[in-house]
Amino acid sequence: HYPLRRQRQMCIRDRHTVCKHEEGDSEKCDINTIDKQSLDNLEADCFWCFSKFFASIQDNYTFAQPGIQRMIFKLQEICHRIDEKLHGHLELHDVRYLQFSFRWMNCLLMRELPLRLVIRLWDTYLAEGEEFQRLHVYLCAAFLIHWSQPLREKDFQETMMFLQNLPTSNWEENNIEVLLSTAYLWKTLYQDSPSHLAMAKK
Repeated sequence: HYPLRRQRQMCIRDRHTVCKHEEGDSEKCDINTIDKQSLDNLEADCFWCFSKFFASIQDNYTFAQPGIQRMIFKLQEICHRIDEKLHGHLELHDVRYLQFSFRWMNCLLMRELPLRLVIRLWDTYLAEGEEFQRLHVYLCAAFLIHWSQPLREKDFQETMMFLQNLPTSNWEENNIEVLLSTAYLWKTLYQDSPSHLAMAKK
């Protein structure tokens, strides 16, 4: 077995090589242009990475999905601590975090972002190894708080419609990189200092 970093590099290399498009143009890749050997190599590398990726979050997909429940609860704590106005607005309009963030945790933002940005985001998650789920919660917090201003102007129905169809189709890699930087910062500040989050409940 290859080390995770090496296997990840191979997967990224193959993805850009076999598609015969400019980097970042993965959504336009025509699978019919890929020769069988390259496709088999890409499939094997991706399967290895995918298996390694999801091995650490198996309890997200077992009965009652306890892993996802913990992640949603943590997201709520973080938002309460960092953006109390947004948290209060959501509570005022009876918007439950479970109602919108379950999909974020279950699909790892795959349904909220264009494919090219999902690849960029998951590349970082692969680099994080088994700790990526912690980073993902902080990334989701940064993602939610990014929309704080427009969300605080909406009622329950408008909020739910907005969160289910976020305007990210024109986002570029720099948008994801800003969120990742914010997530890393918050993770550094709060992950090993739970008392900082607990202060928000007082």
